[in-house]
Amino acid sequence: YDPATHKQKDTVISGMITGRKGDFSLENLPIFGNFRIRITAIGYTTYEQKVAFDLKGLRGAAGAAGTGGTPSGAPGGDDNGGNQQGMSRALAALNAVDKDLGNIKLSEDVQSLEQVTVTASKPLIQMGVDRKIYNVEKDISAQGGSATDVMKNVPSVQVDIDGNVTLRNSTPTIFVDGRPTTLTLDQIPADAIQSVEIITNPGAKYDASGGTSGILNIVLKKNRKAGYNGNIRAGLDQRGHGNFGGDINIKQGKINFFLAGNFNARKSISTGQINRYTFQPGYPNDSLSESDYNVNKGYFAFGRGGFDYLIDNRNTLTLTGNIVHGTFTPYTNSDIFVDTVTTNGSLDSYTRRVSTTNSQFNNHGAMLSFKHTFPRSGEEWTADVNYSQGTNNNSSLNASEIHDAKEGPLTSTFDQQQIGNGTNKYFTAQTDYTLPFGEKGKFETGLRAAIRNIYSLNDIDTLNAQNQFEVEGLLSSEYTYRDRVFAGYATYSNAIKNFTYQLGLRVESSDYKGTQHFTGDSLNIAGADTTSIQYPTTGYFSNQYPLSFFPSIFLTQKLTDNQDLQLSYTRRIDRPSFQQLFPFTDYSDSLNLSRGNPNLKPQFTNSFELTYSLIYAGNANFLASAYYKNTTDLITRLASAGVNPVNNRPVIINTYVNANSSFVGGLEFIARNSITHWWDITGNLNIFTSKINTIDTGEFAVAPIGQQWSYYAKAFNTFKVTKAISFQLSGDFTSKTVLPPGGSAANGGNSGHGWGGTVSGNANGYNRPTGGVDAAIRYEFLKNHTAALTLSVQDVFRTRVSDVYTYSATYTQEYDRRRDPQFFRLQFNWRFGKFDMALFKRKDTKAEMDQGIQGGGGGPAN
Repeated sequence: YDPATHKQKDTVISGMITGRKGDFSLENLPIFGNFRIRITAIGYTTYEQKVAFDLKGLRGAAGAAGTGGTPSGAPGGDDNGGNQQGMSRALAALNAVDKDLGNIKLSEDVQSLEQVTVTASKPLIQMGVDRKIYNVEKDISAQGGSATDVMKNVPSVQVDIDGNVTLRNSTPTIFVDGRPTTLTLDQIPADAIQSVEIITNPGAKYDASGGTSGILNIVLKKNRKAGYNGNIRAGLDQRGHGNFGGDINIKQGKINFFLAGNFNARKSISTGQINRYTFQPGYPNDSLSESDYNVNKGYFAFGRGGFDYLIDNRNTLTLTGNIVHGTFTPYTNSDIFVDTVTTNGSLDSYTRRVSTTNSQFNNHGAMLSFKHTFPRSGEEWTADVNYSQGTNNNSSLNASEIHDAKEGPLTSTFDQQQIGNGTNKYFTAQTDYTLPFGEKGKFETGLRAAIRNIYSLNDIDTLNAQNQFEVEGLLSSEYTYRDRVFAGYATYSNAIKNFTYQLGLRVESSDYKGTQHFTGDSLNIAGADTTSIQYPTTGYFSNQYPLSFFPSIFLTQKLTDNQDLQLSYTRRIDRPSFQQLFPFTDYSDSLNLSRGNPNLKPQFTNSFELTYSLIYAGNANFLASAYYKNTTDLITRLASAGVNPVNNRPVIINTYVNANSSFVGGLEFIARNSITHWWDITGNLNIFTSKINTIDTGEFAVAPIGQQWSYYAKAFNTFKVTKAISFQLSGDFTSKTVLPPGGSAANGGNSGHGWGGTVSGNANGYNRPTGGVDAAIRYEFLKNHTAALTLSVQDVFRTRVSDVYTYSATYTQEYDRRRDPQFFRLQFNWRFGKFDMALFKRKDTKAEMDQGIQGGGGGPAN
């Protein structure tokens, strides 16, 4: 009350700036006052609410925290009545009074948002606490391609010409949005990817699978900006094959809807040369020379959609689904020369083989997730279920014309037909809970179940005397396979001044079971030596591992405000894949057989990493890591000499064994610098060594490969020529490298998940040096540069080649291939959007907002 004007007037009693989570508490307020609380924030409408303490019932102190703030007040004041004891009781009662205002959500100021122009952008590489983040939107050279093209510029990652991906010379585990997937990398459009997270030493919170390497998590595009926004794109490559697609995101009120689609047609051309020399005792020596010309053309279509439902300010439900379809029709022309040296002289033969294939694949999946946040800042519970299914259907025809010499008369023909189909069903369920302790402490725990079911049918037919195809039982196969992994984890982290630590333990129980069905009559192959071979109609293979423990330790010392030093240790596992376990001999290549080994054991890896990080000169940063991984019972691919029972000729038999051990170690450096205001460069250098200690007794005896140091270097340059024109130039080089112990990944898909497809390295071989240069130029136009044209070219100087040398006591082989050199692509992108809360205006938005406030209010900030 103002005695001068005889009117009421406002007086500021208390105030403060909220914490990062929006929480605040106003203390020592008068009990009997009437208040009006006012909350302001830049870009939001000022919020006001009348406040008074409820004196009818005194209740204990309670606080709440949440998005937008959780105000509470604590009383002060005097009580002049009663005796001293009564006064004490009254003061105690009054001191217990508080006011919990619940959660308050501020409304965006539409006019303010319309006047804001964002000029900042994310850097190409960001350094996280336990990961590196590669922002795909800054990589213009990958636009119009697939996730395989994206990986080529990701630090620490190598991609060969066939799209096989390795992380620090080992097979990575591939995730999509933090969960397993049946998608392969070449089925995910680059334009649908927001970022790639590189986690080189995952802790107990993550799957223990993928021991010899880390995790590559592909984060797909989705945002929750109010209003609508999206992107339309189209492109054309030098062979006349195009792509087009788009995505849109709409958010209004409690619903956030997103939809994306992409169609991509391709034509890939590769050439290869194989030279093999076989000198097995007791058999004629063979010299084989094979030249291949392969064309693979077709298309794939990708669709993804879903929505977030903000139930209230504490609970969010999300449903996401994807669907993929593809059809490809590759064909290969092969010229095969064989020179066989016998005691009676030399015999020559020439084979002209034409292989044509029709391949179709389908993939669909869905994920339902729920998130609940608690009043305490940082406390949350999440749960999700994820199901994906992939199917494939393939048919191929191999027609061979055999001559004594290339220009000689036709001596015989051999036609073979192969028909196959399969399904891969993957189900996961996971729940996680996070509980903060004090200012810096945090406890995390969770449970996870993963179940995979696989079916495969592969019939190989040969043309009989009646000119009809009949199934060959020895060559054909049918099997079913199931693997299960059940896991739980717990981690605790805290800080003592500038020292931070995290301790974790993961426990996993796993098992697998497979059934092999032998099809047809196994004894109907002409010329096969089957007198001592028995072929059952059904076979079983299985194994189980009740409990495996995987500890992890992360210790971080903050040296200065911009320097950190971290030491980490983890234990992880690689379980054999069904292809490695399946005890079936593949005779489809009569000179190069392969079979699984049902007696394989999982391999375990102890991984150590010491990392130093430095941030300097604005956003420039430098990261240096020393790492060492020791693996026991390494699953490795081993080639040895044998005899093909179909034609009694010596062949190479590829199988899998558990080596004694292996190790991978090295030093890695990553630096990102702004040389000038128009030139940014990111460099990556990995110097490493590896060694496989194979078993030296028994059926698969072979000398271990000698240890060798190798290096891998990559540079990524971005030049801002003008405000509208930017140019990117990237290059990489890999020295001579022992075939990786962690393997050559089967470009995504099931790689590394549970029992899925880790393809290990060869115990006797190496890659010869290779490298190449890629470039791209981009022109942006229209208002606010919302449209862009990008011209990119890969392998500018035609230098990338896969050149692999393998050997044993009975053979040597050189195999080199080249794929799509100097390949051009032109891409158009146009982004659109309007971040306008009033765009989809309802009849009574204010009334709904008031009801939301009274009921606890709105949804969480994003």
